[in-house]
Amino acid sequence: MTRGDILKALENVGNLRINYMISITKKTPPIWDVIVIGGGPAGMMSALRAKERGLSVLLLEKNKKLGKKLLITGGGRCNITNATYDSRALLVKYKKAQKFLFSPFSQFAVFDTVNFFESRGLALKIENERRMFPVTDSARSVWEVLVNDLQEKNVVVRHSSKVNNIINNMRNNIFEITLQSPQVGKISKKISPEVLYSRACIVASGGTSHPETGSTGDGFKWLNDLDHSIIPNSYSLVPITIAETWIKKVSGLTIPDVKLSLYSDTKKHSIAQGKILFTHTGLSGPTILNMSKTIGDLLSYSAVELHLDLFPHMDHGQLDAYVLSLLTQDSNKMIKNSLHVLIPKALIPIFLSMTNIEGETQNNSLQKDKRKALVTLLKCVTLRVRGLLGSDKAVVSSGGVKLEEIDTRTMQSRIIPELYCVGDVLNIDRPSGGYSLQLCWTTGYVAGDNVLKHYCGTKVSA
Repeated sequence: MTRGDILKALENVGNLRINYMISITKKTPPIWDVIVIGGGPAGMMSALRAKERGLSVLLLEKNKKLGKKLLITGGGRCNITNATYDSRALLVKYKKAQKFLFSPFSQFAVFDTVNFFESRGLALKIENERRMFPVTDSARSVWEVLVNDLQEKNVVVRHSSKVNNIINNMRNNIFEITLQSPQVGKISKKISPEVLYSRACIVASGGTSHPETGSTGDGFKWLNDLDHSIIPNSYSLVPITIAETWIKKVSGLTIPDVKLSLYSDTKKHSIAQGKILFTHTGLSGPTILNMSKTIGDLLSYSAVELHLDLFPHMDHGQLDAYVLSLLTQDSNKMIKNSLHVLIPKALIPIFLSMTNIEGETQNNSLQKDKRKALVTLLKCVTLRVRGLLGSDKAVVSSGGVKLEEIDTRTMQSRIIPELYCVGDVLNIDRPSGGYSLQLCWTTGYVAGDNVLKHYCGTKVSA
Protein backbone atom coordinates (compact mmCIF):
# COMPACT_ATOMS: atom_id res chain seq x y z
CA MET A 1 0.00 0.00 0.00
CA THR A 2 1.46 3.31 -0.99
CA ARG A 3 1.77 6.33 1.24
CA GLY A 4 -1.07 7.96 -0.79
CA ASP A 5 -3.34 4.97 -0.20
CA ILE A 6 -2.70 5.16 3.55
CA LEU A 7 -3.46 8.89 3.65
CA LYS A 8 -6.63 8.32 1.62
CA ALA A 9 -7.80 5.58 4.00
CA LEU A 10 -7.17 7.80 7.02
CA GLU A 11 -9.16 10.60 5.36
CA ASN A 12 -12.10 8.28 4.78
CA VAL A 13 -12.04 7.14 8.40
CA GLY A 14 -12.04 10.76 9.51
CA ASN A 15 -15.00 11.58 7.32
CA LEU A 16 -16.93 8.60 8.65
CA ARG A 17 -16.21 9.72 12.21
CA ILE A 18 -17.37 13.27 11.47
CA ASN A 19 -20.59 12.01 9.82
CA TYR A 20 -21.24 9.72 12.79
CA MET A 21 -20.78 12.56 15.28
CA ILE A 22 -23.17 14.75 13.27
CA SER A 23 -25.77 11.97 13.18
CA ILE A 24 -25.76 11.33 16.91
CA THR A 25 -25.84 15.01 17.84
CA LYS A 26 -28.64 15.86 15.40
CA LYS A 27 -32.00 15.80 17.25
CA THR A 28 -34.40 13.23 15.85
CA PRO A 29 -38.07 14.27 16.19
CA PRO A 30 -39.96 11.98 18.60
CA ILE A 31 -42.72 9.69 17.43
CA TRP A 32 -45.56 9.81 19.92
CA ASP A 33 -47.87 6.88 20.43
CA VAL A 34 -50.89 9.20 20.37
CA ILE A 35 -51.43 12.84 19.51
CA VAL A 36 -54.80 14.21 20.63
CA ILE A 37 -55.93 17.35 18.80
CA GLY A 38 -58.23 19.49 20.90
CA GLY A 39 -58.16 20.14 24.64
CA GLY A 40 -61.89 20.17 25.31
CA PRO A 41 -63.73 17.58 27.43
CA ALA A 42 -63.50 14.76 24.83
CA GLY A 43 -59.84 15.47 24.11
CA MET A 44 -58.84 15.60 27.77
CA MET A 45 -60.71 12.37 28.52
CA SER A 46 -59.03 10.65 25.53
CA ALA A 47 -55.59 11.79 26.63
CA LEU A 48 -56.12 10.69 30.23
CA ARG A 49 -57.29 7.19 29.31
CA ALA A 50 -54.54 6.65 26.73
CA LYS A 51 -51.93 7.76 29.26
CA GLU A 52 -53.38 5.43 31.91
CA ARG A 53 -52.70 2.56 29.49
CA GLY A 54 -48.99 3.43 29.33
CA LEU A 55 -48.96 5.16 25.95
CA SER A 56 -46.96 8.29 25.26
CA VAL A 57 -49.49 11.08 24.73
CA LEU A 58 -49.24 14.63 23.40
CA LEU A 59 -52.32 16.85 23.78
CA LEU A 60 -52.49 19.84 21.41
CA GLU A 61 -54.66 22.86 22.21
CA LYS A 62 -54.99 25.91 19.94
CA ASN A 63 -55.95 28.24 22.83
CA LYS A 64 -53.73 29.50 25.63
CA LYS A 65 -55.50 27.15 28.04
CA LEU A 66 -57.49 23.93 27.94
CA GLY A 67 -61.27 23.61 28.13
CA LYS A 68 -62.25 27.16 27.19
CA LYS A 69 -65.76 26.14 26.11
CA LEU A 70 -66.16 23.78 29.06
CA LEU A 71 -65.89 26.78 31.38
CA ILE A 72 -68.99 28.43 29.88
CA THR A 73 -71.24 25.36 29.61
CA GLY A 74 -74.47 25.35 31.59
CA GLY A 75 -74.22 29.10 32.08
CA GLY A 76 -70.87 28.60 33.79
CA ARG A 77 -72.25 25.88 36.09
CA CYS A 78 -71.43 22.92 33.79
CA ASN A 79 -74.26 20.45 33.23
CA ILE A 80 -71.86 17.54 33.54
CA THR A 81 -74.27 14.74 32.54
CA ASN A 82 -77.88 13.59 32.80
CA ALA A 83 -78.60 11.17 35.65
CA THR A 84 -80.36 8.63 33.42
CA TYR A 85 -78.46 5.50 34.43
CA ASP A 86 -80.37 3.22 32.07
CA SER A 87 -78.32 3.59 28.89
CA ARG A 88 -81.15 2.43 26.65
CA ALA A 89 -83.42 5.16 28.01
CA LEU A 90 -80.62 7.70 27.71
CA LEU A 91 -79.76 6.82 24.13
CA VAL A 92 -83.29 7.58 22.92
CA LYS A 93 -82.32 11.24 23.33
CA TYR A 94 -79.64 10.86 20.66
CA LYS A 95 -82.31 10.08 18.05
CA LYS A 96 -80.88 8.55 14.85
CA ALA A 97 -77.47 8.06 16.44
CA GLN A 98 -78.70 5.78 19.24
CA LYS A 99 -77.98 2.53 17.37
CA PHE A 100 -74.37 3.65 16.83
CA LEU A 101 -73.90 4.53 20.49
CA PHE A 102 -74.93 1.29 22.23
CA SER A 103 -71.38 -0.05 22.15
CA PRO A 104 -69.53 3.03 23.43
CA PHE A 105 -72.11 3.59 26.18
CA SER A 106 -71.73 -0.05 27.24
CA GLN A 107 -68.04 0.76 27.84
CA PHE A 108 -68.43 4.14 29.55
CA ALA A 109 -71.86 5.38 30.59
CA VAL A 110 -73.39 7.86 33.03
CA PHE A 111 -72.43 5.81 36.08
CA ASP A 112 -68.81 5.82 34.93
CA THR A 113 -68.85 9.59 34.48
CA VAL A 114 -70.24 10.11 37.96
CA ASN A 115 -67.67 7.71 39.41
CA PHE A 116 -64.84 9.40 37.48
CA PHE A 117 -65.53 12.82 38.98
CA GLU A 118 -66.69 11.78 42.46
CA SER A 119 -63.64 9.54 42.91
CA ARG A 120 -61.54 12.64 42.26
CA GLY A 121 -63.30 14.62 44.97
CA LEU A 122 -65.98 16.45 42.97
CA ALA A 123 -69.41 16.24 44.61
CA LEU A 124 -72.37 16.24 42.22
CA LYS A 125 -76.08 17.02 42.54
CA ILE A 126 -79.22 16.32 40.49
CA GLU A 127 -81.62 19.09 39.46
CA ASN A 128 -84.69 19.42 37.22
CA GLU A 129 -84.99 16.95 34.34
CA ARG A 130 -82.19 14.89 35.95
CA ARG A 131 -79.54 17.42 34.98
CA MET A 132 -76.39 16.84 36.99
CA PHE A 133 -74.15 19.68 38.17
CA PRO A 134 -71.18 20.04 40.51
CA VAL A 135 -72.29 21.04 44.02
CA THR A 136 -70.05 24.09 43.65
CA ASP A 137 -72.23 25.33 40.75
CA SER A 138 -68.97 26.17 39.02
CA ALA A 139 -67.68 24.77 35.72
CA ARG A 140 -64.20 25.60 36.93
CA SER A 141 -64.48 22.78 39.48
CA VAL A 142 -64.94 20.30 36.62
CA TRP A 143 -62.11 21.92 34.67
CA GLU A 144 -59.77 21.65 37.66
CA VAL A 145 -60.44 17.93 38.08
CA LEU A 146 -59.46 17.26 34.46
CA VAL A 147 -56.44 19.58 34.36
CA ASN A 148 -55.10 18.32 37.69
CA ASP A 149 -55.48 14.73 36.50
CA LEU A 150 -53.55 15.51 33.32
CA GLN A 151 -50.76 17.03 35.40
CA GLU A 152 -50.65 14.12 37.85
CA LYS A 153 -50.44 11.62 35.00
CA ASN A 154 -47.74 13.71 33.30
CA VAL A 155 -49.64 14.09 30.05
CA VAL A 156 -47.65 16.46 27.85
CA VAL A 157 -49.82 19.44 26.86
CA ARG A 158 -48.92 22.06 24.31
CA HIS A 159 -50.99 25.22 24.32
CA SER A 160 -51.27 27.80 21.50
CA SER A 161 -50.62 24.99 19.02
CA LYS A 162 -52.89 25.33 16.02
CA VAL A 163 -52.91 22.39 13.61
CA ASN A 164 -52.81 23.10 9.88
CA ASN A 165 -53.27 19.59 8.54
CA ILE A 166 -52.96 15.88 9.17
CA ILE A 167 -51.12 13.60 6.74
CA ASN A 168 -51.40 9.85 6.95
CA ASN A 169 -48.06 8.44 5.76
CA MET A 170 -49.12 4.97 4.69
CA ARG A 171 -45.54 3.83 3.98
CA ASN A 172 -44.63 3.68 7.66
CA ASN A 173 -48.09 4.03 9.28
CA ILE A 174 -47.11 7.36 10.85
CA PHE A 175 -49.25 10.48 11.12
CA GLU A 176 -47.57 13.76 10.25
CA ILE A 177 -49.31 16.68 11.97
CA THR A 178 -48.25 20.11 10.78
CA LEU A 179 -48.62 23.09 13.08
CA GLN A 180 -49.27 26.63 11.98
CA SER A 181 -46.06 28.68 11.83
CA PRO A 182 -45.78 31.22 14.65
CA GLN A 183 -45.73 34.94 13.88
CA VAL A 184 -42.74 36.91 15.09
CA GLY A 185 -43.40 40.61 15.73
CA LYS A 186 -45.72 42.57 13.49
CA ILE A 187 -44.40 40.94 10.33
CA SER A 188 -44.71 37.20 9.92
CA LYS A 189 -41.24 35.78 9.31
CA LYS A 190 -40.82 32.76 7.13
CA ILE A 191 -40.42 29.94 9.61
CA SER A 192 -40.71 26.35 8.52
CA PRO A 193 -43.88 24.87 10.04
CA GLU A 194 -43.27 22.36 12.81
CA VAL A 195 -44.22 18.77 12.04
CA LEU A 196 -45.17 16.31 14.78
CA TYR A 197 -45.26 12.53 14.39
CA SER A 198 -47.43 9.87 15.96
CA ARG A 199 -48.58 6.29 15.52
CA ALA A 200 -52.20 7.29 16.19
CA CYS A 201 -54.24 10.47 16.12
CA ILE A 202 -57.43 11.38 17.99
CA VAL A 203 -59.36 14.32 16.53
CA ALA A 204 -61.28 16.14 19.27
CA SER A 205 -61.37 19.61 17.74
CA GLY A 206 -65.10 20.25 18.28
CA GLY A 207 -67.81 21.58 15.99
CA THR A 208 -68.61 25.20 15.18
CA SER A 209 -70.64 26.41 18.16
CA HIS A 210 -69.12 29.27 20.18
CA PRO A 211 -66.27 29.91 17.70
CA GLU A 212 -64.74 32.44 20.13
CA THR A 213 -63.69 29.44 22.25
CA GLY A 214 -61.79 27.86 19.35
CA SER A 215 -64.57 25.67 17.93
CA THR A 216 -64.24 26.84 14.33
CA GLY A 217 -64.73 23.53 12.52
CA ASP A 218 -61.04 23.01 11.68
CA GLY A 219 -61.32 19.27 12.13
CA PHE A 220 -63.91 18.95 9.38
CA LYS A 221 -61.39 20.17 6.79
CA TRP A 222 -58.64 17.79 7.97
CA LEU A 223 -61.02 14.83 7.98
CA ASN A 224 -62.46 15.74 4.61
CA ASP A 225 -58.92 15.82 3.21
CA LEU A 226 -58.53 12.30 4.63
CA ASP A 227 -61.51 11.14 2.52
CA HIS A 228 -64.19 11.35 5.21
CA SER A 229 -67.71 12.53 4.42
CA ILE A 230 -68.76 15.62 6.37
CA ILE A 231 -72.43 16.40 6.95
CA PRO A 232 -72.89 20.20 6.62
CA ASN A 233 -72.87 21.91 9.99
CA SER A 234 -75.96 23.48 11.50
CA TYR A 235 -76.84 24.63 14.99
CA SER A 236 -78.96 22.22 16.94
CA LEU A 237 -79.24 24.00 20.30
CA VAL A 238 -79.62 27.75 19.87
CA PRO A 239 -81.87 30.55 21.17
CA ILE A 240 -84.57 31.96 18.86
CA THR A 241 -85.46 35.52 17.93
CA ILE A 242 -89.00 36.86 18.18
CA ALA A 243 -90.73 39.62 16.18
CA GLU A 244 -92.72 41.07 19.10
CA THR A 245 -90.82 44.07 20.53
CA TRP A 246 -92.24 43.80 24.06
CA ILE A 247 -89.88 40.87 24.59
CA LYS A 248 -87.05 43.34 25.35
CA LYS A 249 -88.94 44.71 28.36
CA VAL A 250 -88.89 41.33 30.15
CA SER A 251 -85.35 40.22 29.25
CA GLY A 252 -84.01 37.88 31.92
CA LEU A 253 -87.44 36.67 33.05
CA THR A 254 -87.77 32.91 33.55
CA ILE A 255 -91.05 31.00 33.63
CA PRO A 256 -90.53 27.47 34.98
CA ASP A 257 -93.45 25.60 33.40
CA VAL A 258 -94.92 26.59 30.04
CA LYS A 259 -96.58 24.54 27.31
CA LEU A 260 -95.34 25.58 23.87
CA SER A 261 -97.27 24.76 20.72
CA LEU A 262 -95.24 25.10 17.53
CA TYR A 263 -97.15 26.20 14.42
CA SER A 264 -95.96 26.09 10.81
CA ASP A 265 -98.11 28.16 8.41
CA THR A 266 -100.96 28.13 10.98
CA LYS A 267 -100.84 24.32 11.31
CA LYS A 268 -99.87 22.80 14.64
CA HIS A 269 -96.61 20.93 14.27
CA SER A 270 -95.63 19.80 17.77
CA ILE A 271 -95.94 20.50 21.49
CA ALA A 272 -93.30 20.78 24.22
CA GLN A 273 -93.40 21.76 27.88
CA GLY A 274 -90.82 23.11 30.30
CA LYS A 275 -88.84 26.17 31.34
CA ILE A 276 -88.34 29.20 29.10
CA LEU A 277 -86.15 32.29 29.41
CA PHE A 278 -86.95 35.64 27.83
CA THR A 279 -83.94 37.38 26.27
CA HIS A 280 -83.59 40.86 24.77
CA THR A 281 -84.16 39.38 21.30
CA GLY A 282 -86.40 36.38 21.92
CA LEU A 283 -86.49 33.13 23.88
CA SER A 284 -83.99 30.67 25.29
CA GLY A 285 -83.91 28.04 28.02
CA PRO A 286 -83.82 24.22 27.80
CA THR A 287 -87.23 23.77 26.17
CA ILE A 288 -86.53 26.35 23.46
CA LEU A 289 -83.02 25.01 22.81
CA ASN A 290 -84.36 21.52 22.31
CA MET A 291 -86.93 22.80 19.79
CA SER A 292 -84.52 25.08 17.92
CA LYS A 293 -83.34 22.63 15.27
CA THR A 294 -86.95 21.80 14.34
CA ILE A 295 -87.81 25.50 14.31
CA GLY A 296 -84.85 26.20 12.03
CA ASP A 297 -85.97 23.47 9.63
CA LEU A 298 -89.54 24.84 9.53
CA LEU A 299 -88.36 28.42 8.97
CA SER A 300 -86.70 27.36 5.73
CA TYR A 301 -90.10 26.95 4.08
CA SER A 302 -92.85 28.38 6.29
CA ALA A 303 -93.91 31.08 8.74
CA VAL A 304 -93.44 29.86 12.32
CA GLU A 305 -95.30 30.83 15.50
CA LEU A 306 -95.08 29.74 19.11
CA HIS A 307 -98.21 29.72 21.28
CA LEU A 308 -97.39 29.89 25.00
CA ASP A 309 -99.79 28.40 27.52
CA LEU A 310 -98.81 29.84 30.92
CA PHE A 311 -101.25 27.54 32.76
CA PRO A 312 -100.73 24.11 31.16
CA HIS A 313 -102.35 22.25 34.07
CA MET A 314 -105.71 24.04 33.74
CA ASP A 315 -108.11 24.02 30.82
CA HIS A 316 -109.73 27.26 29.67
CA GLY A 317 -112.81 26.89 31.88
CA GLN A 318 -110.81 26.04 35.02
CA LEU A 319 -108.53 29.03 34.53
CA ASP A 320 -111.49 31.38 33.98
CA ALA A 321 -113.03 30.18 37.25
CA TYR A 322 -109.69 30.63 39.04
CA VAL A 323 -109.24 34.19 37.74
CA LEU A 324 -112.81 35.08 38.68
CA SER A 325 -112.28 33.81 42.23
CA LEU A 326 -109.11 35.89 42.60
CA LEU A 327 -110.86 39.03 41.40
CA THR A 328 -113.82 38.38 43.72
CA GLN A 329 -111.60 37.91 46.78
CA ASP A 330 -109.95 41.32 46.27
CA SER A 331 -112.90 43.04 44.66
CA ASN A 332 -111.87 46.59 45.60
CA LYS A 333 -108.24 46.34 44.49
CA MET A 334 -107.06 47.67 41.16
CA ILE A 335 -106.41 44.90 38.68
CA LYS A 336 -102.81 46.02 38.09
CA ASN A 337 -102.14 45.21 41.77
CA SER A 338 -103.84 41.81 41.63
CA LEU A 339 -102.33 40.02 38.65
CA HIS A 340 -98.98 39.24 40.33
CA VAL A 341 -100.67 36.11 41.68
CA LEU A 342 -101.12 34.94 38.09
CA ILE A 343 -98.08 36.22 36.21
CA PRO A 344 -94.67 37.82 36.95
CA LYS A 345 -94.89 41.57 37.64
CA ALA A 346 -92.88 42.43 34.53
CA LEU A 347 -95.63 40.96 32.34
CA ILE A 348 -98.56 42.76 33.99
CA PRO A 349 -98.45 46.11 32.10
CA ILE A 350 -97.77 44.25 28.84
CA PHE A 351 -100.70 41.86 29.22
CA LEU A 352 -103.05 44.66 30.30
CA SER A 353 -102.10 46.62 27.20
CA MET A 354 -102.60 43.57 24.94
CA THR A 355 -106.14 43.04 26.34
CA ASN A 356 -107.05 46.76 26.42
CA ILE A 357 -107.63 46.71 30.17
CA GLU A 358 -106.98 49.86 32.18
CA GLY A 359 -104.64 48.98 35.02
CA GLU A 360 -106.52 51.11 37.54
CA THR A 361 -109.81 49.31 36.90
CA GLN A 362 -111.16 47.82 40.12
CA ASN A 363 -111.53 44.06 40.08
CA ASN A 364 -115.28 44.21 40.71
CA SER A 365 -115.67 46.57 37.74
CA LEU A 366 -113.85 44.41 35.18
CA GLN A 367 -116.18 43.50 32.36
CA LYS A 368 -116.75 39.84 31.57
CA ASP A 369 -115.44 40.12 28.01
CA LYS A 370 -112.24 41.75 29.30
CA ARG A 371 -111.75 38.94 31.81
CA LYS A 372 -112.34 36.39 29.07
CA ALA A 373 -109.77 38.13 26.88
CA LEU A 374 -107.24 38.00 29.72
CA VAL A 375 -107.85 34.29 30.28
CA THR A 376 -107.49 33.62 26.54
CA LEU A 377 -104.17 35.46 26.54
CA LEU A 378 -102.89 33.49 29.54
CA LYS A 379 -103.69 30.29 27.66
CA CYS A 380 -102.24 31.46 24.35
CA VAL A 381 -99.53 34.11 24.04
CA THR A 382 -98.72 34.19 20.32
CA LEU A 383 -95.12 34.91 19.32
CA ARG A 384 -93.87 35.13 15.74
CA VAL A 385 -90.47 33.49 15.28
CA ARG A 386 -88.03 35.55 13.22
CA GLY A 387 -85.07 33.18 13.22
CA LEU A 388 -82.27 31.48 15.12
CA LEU A 389 -79.28 33.19 16.67
CA GLY A 390 -75.91 32.39 15.10
CA SER A 391 -73.07 30.07 16.00
CA ASP A 392 -71.84 32.44 18.72
CA LYS A 393 -74.95 31.61 20.77
CA ALA A 394 -75.26 27.93 19.88
CA VAL A 395 -74.76 25.42 22.68
CA VAL A 396 -73.81 22.64 20.27
CA SER A 397 -73.80 22.24 16.52
CA SER A 398 -75.12 19.29 14.55
CA GLY A 399 -73.31 17.97 11.51
CA GLY A 400 -69.87 16.41 11.25
CA VAL A 401 -68.33 13.09 10.29
CA LYS A 402 -70.82 10.48 9.09
CA LEU A 403 -71.20 7.83 11.77
CA GLU A 404 -71.20 5.11 9.12
CA GLU A 405 -67.50 5.92 8.58
CA ILE A 406 -66.65 5.40 12.27
CA ASP A 407 -66.38 2.10 14.11
CA THR A 408 -68.20 3.32 17.20
CA ARG A 409 -67.04 0.25 19.16
CA THR A 410 -63.62 1.94 19.25
CA MET A 411 -64.28 5.40 17.72
CA GLN A 412 -61.70 4.49 15.05
CA SER A 413 -62.14 5.58 11.44
CA ARG A 414 -63.19 2.84 9.04
CA ILE A 415 -61.15 4.62 6.36
CA ILE A 416 -57.84 5.46 8.10
CA PRO A 417 -56.45 2.97 10.66
CA GLU A 418 -55.56 4.50 14.04
CA LEU A 419 -57.42 7.74 13.31
CA TYR A 420 -60.12 8.38 15.92
CA CYS A 421 -62.97 10.90 16.03
CA VAL A 422 -64.68 12.00 19.26
CA GLY A 423 -67.08 14.56 20.67
CA ASP A 424 -68.57 17.31 18.53
CA VAL A 425 -66.61 16.22 15.45
CA LEU A 426 -69.23 13.49 15.04
CA ASN A 427 -72.60 14.00 13.34
CA ILE A 428 -74.76 13.41 16.40
CA ASP A 429 -77.81 15.50 17.25
CA ARG A 430 -78.78 15.68 20.93
CA PRO A 431 -80.83 17.84 23.29
CA SER A 432 -79.61 20.03 26.12
CA GLY A 433 -79.60 18.57 29.59
CA GLY A 434 -76.14 17.02 30.00
CA TYR A 435 -76.30 14.81 26.90
CA SER A 436 -73.63 16.72 24.99
CA LEU A 437 -70.95 16.48 27.68
CA GLN A 438 -71.82 12.84 28.34
CA LEU A 439 -71.20 12.16 24.66
CA CYS A 440 -67.76 13.77 25.04
CA TRP A 441 -66.88 11.74 28.15
CA THR A 442 -68.03 8.49 26.53
CA THR A 443 -66.48 8.84 23.07
CA GLY A 444 -63.30 10.33 24.53
CA TYR A 445 -62.84 7.46 26.97
CA VAL A 446 -63.59 4.78 24.37
CA ALA A 447 -61.07 6.24 21.91
CA GLY A 448 -58.38 6.49 24.60
CA ASP A 449 -59.13 2.96 25.75
CA ASN A 450 -58.92 1.42 22.26
CA VAL A 451 -56.22 3.43 20.53
CA LEU A 452 -53.21 1.27 19.54
CA LYS A 453 -54.69 -1.78 21.28
CA HIS A 454 -52.26 -3.96 19.31
CA TYR A 455 -49.31 -1.83 20.36
CA CYS A 456 -47.47 -1.95 23.67
CA GLY A 457 -46.40 1.71 23.70
CA THR A 458 -43.05 3.44 24.04
CA LYS A 459 -41.57 6.17 26.14
CA VAL A 460 -41.05 9.48 24.40
CA SER A 461 -39.06 12.41 25.67
CA ALA A 462 -41.01 15.64 25.53
